[in-house]
Amino acid sequence: MAPLTGLLRQGLSPEQLALTVAVGAGVGLVPLLGAITTLATLAALRLRLNVAAMQLVSHMMTPFQLLLIVPLLRQGARLLGNAQEKELTLTQMRQLFAHDWRAALHLLWRAELGALALWLLGGTPLVVVLYFVLKPLFRHMAARRARRSGVV
Repeated sequence: MAPLTGLLRQGLSPEQLALTVAVGAGVGLVPLLGAITTLATLAALRLRLNVAAMQLVSHMMTPFQLLLIVPLLRQGARLLGNAQEKELTLTQMRQLFAHDWRAALHLLWRAELGALALWLLGGTPLVVVLYFVLKPLFRHMAARRARRSGVV
């Protein structure tokens, strides 16, 4: 929390900080490995937020992203392309790559698209809720910091 409160001292408003943390958390959970840095930068630039803070928050979400990526891919495969099997498994993928690598890539592509759709469905409410929960918290922290330093 200290790096984030330091941003309040650097002139980032509580609203901007709340939006940065909320969007950064959402971007950090995207089920596409290797895309966080680019997506976080683009989101920060588009929303005119602090790029470094957005990167910090989104990369802090990596453990959660890694926990969610396999279930999201499995559900994405079930949603968009693996109707014949109950669940996308490593054994199934090995067999597909050994016998029909095109089918394996097709299944992975559809699983990823399904996972991204599920992420959008879950990530959008997450960002909204986080923003509205964090905004008063950061306002309170900024006011308390201002009172301590004698600036009202």
